[in-house]
Amino acid sequence: MKYILYVCLIAFLGVSCQKQILKEFPPEALQEMMLSVNGETHTFENILKKHQGKTIFVDIWASWCRDCLVGIPDVKEIQKNNPQLTYLFLSLDRNKAQWKASMKKYDLTGTHYYVKSGMKGSFGKAIGLNWIPRYMIVNPNGSIKLFEAIKTDDKVLLKALQ
Repeated sequence: MKYILYVCLIAFLGVSCQKQILKEFPPEALQEMMLSVNGETHTFENILKKHQGKTIFVDIWASWCRDCLVGIPDVKEIQKNNPQLTYLFLSLDRNKAQWKASMKKYDLTGTHYYVKSGMKGSFGKAIGLNWIPRYMIVNPNGSIKLFEAIKTDDKVLLKALQ
């Protein structure tokens, strides 16, 4: 009997602990206000609409994140090998000045937005953000092709780029 209860408990925990893989952005994520380089605010939904019809490589990062900085050369290599993609950088930096300085310092080519609410805001919570960098691939229709990769050499990321 104990064995059956143990197996049931493990099965229950295994199912309940699995991370949900999203195919669409939740409304909370879509309504998050983000700041553009020129100081305009936009909802994430409107940002995606601006790039509708294109495949979008999303890089959620911050200049204080060592893993993010280590991944930048690889992101640049992905850009070199996949110029047809649109590159969207969402910064979780602690302040706007730090965000803008790091964009220039690391010479990141693409469209940039500042997520003022950071990792624990509504956007981060809506997509289950628990680590950065987070790489995502968004299909031309706005659906999510790749929900999560945290390394640029992740096999699922490389496959999603094909």
